[in-house]
Amino acid sequence: MTDQPATDQPPTDQPNEAVEPANHLAAPTATAVLKHVVRSIVDDADAVHVDAVEGRNRLKLEVKVGPGDLGRVIGRRGRTAQSIRTVVRAAATRDGVEVDVDFVD
Repeated sequence: MTDQPATDQPPTDQPNEAVEPANHLAAPTATAVLKHVVRSIVDDADAVHVDAVEGRNRLKLEVKVGPGDLGRVIGRRGRTAQSIRTVVRAAATRDGVEVDVDFVD
């Protein structure tokens, strides 16, 4: 016998990789465009996180940014946020899905 603990899974030769949830792959183009646009606007690009949440008939992309950057992303009277939503919705047509973009505090 070997000294390795018994597992229910067959052994694999591939390394253990982090598996993204399936909802992150629902709109890859829209998610990539959203990340790119938001990261180019904020001061701390590494603090940008985009989470995809399945809705009833559309996908909701929730954007979280670092402290102090939310105002930059929203812009005056929400114009920047609305422009980001428009561009991401256009990119989502390439993925064949409808998306909503929410900026989360």
